[in-house]
Amino acid sequence: MTTSPSFDPSEALRAELNRLLDRVPDMKHGELIQLALATILRMSEDEIDRLDWKILNASLQDMERAFRVFYPYRHVRKISIFGSARIAPGTVEYEMAVEFARRITGLGFMVITGAGPGIMQAGNEGAGREKSFGLNIQLPFEQGANSFIEGDRKLVPFKYFFTRKLFFLKESDALALFPGGFGTLDEAFECLTLSQTGKSAPMPLVLIDHPGGHYWHDWLEHVEKQLLKRRLISPDDYSLFTITDQLDEACDAILRFYRVFHSCRYIGNRLVIRLNTDISEAVVEELNQNFSDILLKGRIEKSHALPQEAQDMAIGKARLLLHFNQRDLGRLYQMIAAINRLGSQQQPEDSQHPERK
Repeated sequence: MTTSPSFDPSEALRAELNRLLDRVPDMKHGELIQLALATILRMSEDEIDRLDWKILNASLQDMERAFRVFYPYRHVRKISIFGSARIAPGTVEYEMAVEFARRITGLGFMVITGAGPGIMQAGNEGAGREKSFGLNIQLPFEQGANSFIEGDRKLVPFKYFFTRKLFFLKESDALALFPGGFGTLDEAFECLTLSQTGKSAPMPLVLIDHPGGHYWHDWLEHVEKQLLKRRLISPDDYSLFTITDQLDEACDAILRFYRVFHSCRYIGNRLVIRLNTDISEAVVEELNQNFSDILLKGRIEKSHALPQEAQDMAIGKARLLLHFNQRDLGRLYQMIAAINRLGSQQQPEDSQHPERK
């Protein structure tokens, strides 16, 4: 009687790794995969704690799940909605969040929430299951996902707050914050910090309160008193956000941001601003007159898609190239607003938004 050989997980892994290494040179992102494997190899040769390996493994699992969920929707613009888990259905703030999500998805966006109760639940309720994502994290006092996203394939469980935050910002094209506690204020300041330092792509940040509410105005009063007056921030940083108690204004601030501006990226030492539609030389000249202070050298110039944008050729046709100083992000937001204002005068009234990412 013969016995089958016992399964050896290490041998199976070895076989998988060998197959991967054979394929890597021909894979689409083979160079980056090699770098990731090399990083893990270097770490394995260092003396690090078991807990460090558990953190690395859980973080990678968080990211793997999120990458898989978001990939099919990578060309759809999305808005993250933040706010207190303690705001109950039927309150003014809750119903405003429901209506905001309903309106913004009606304009072509999808909605991302933290999948919990309160404002998060309102966002998923207003967006509907088909147009909702939920980035859930287990907390001792807030268990599970809300009923509007629970069980959906677009519900992503996270172990760590930092990986969850990564995907809120990586996948979002706009951020809407309703009143909330420490978590909401943490999100507000982190989003502002990443925008102010250029560590996140430019996007609209809208702070929404109920009509006549003082939550965000009281917050702004603290910012003015303790940050602006002590010169800890710049007056231009106020261009990074919009405070409103009107949903029409909130939706318009988001749509307006992408009316002409599409996105931007760095190629070499130049910032490339992609546009949804071409703009005239007169507009470019006005931009040079008004925003030369944010240039390290040269001028703002028009261009077509660059060869380095091979994967992004479908994103518009017009480009602006500039040697941005990477410091005055508030002024960059002001320039984006000027591009949208001046360029939209050349657009037909019935132009559709949002466009594909």
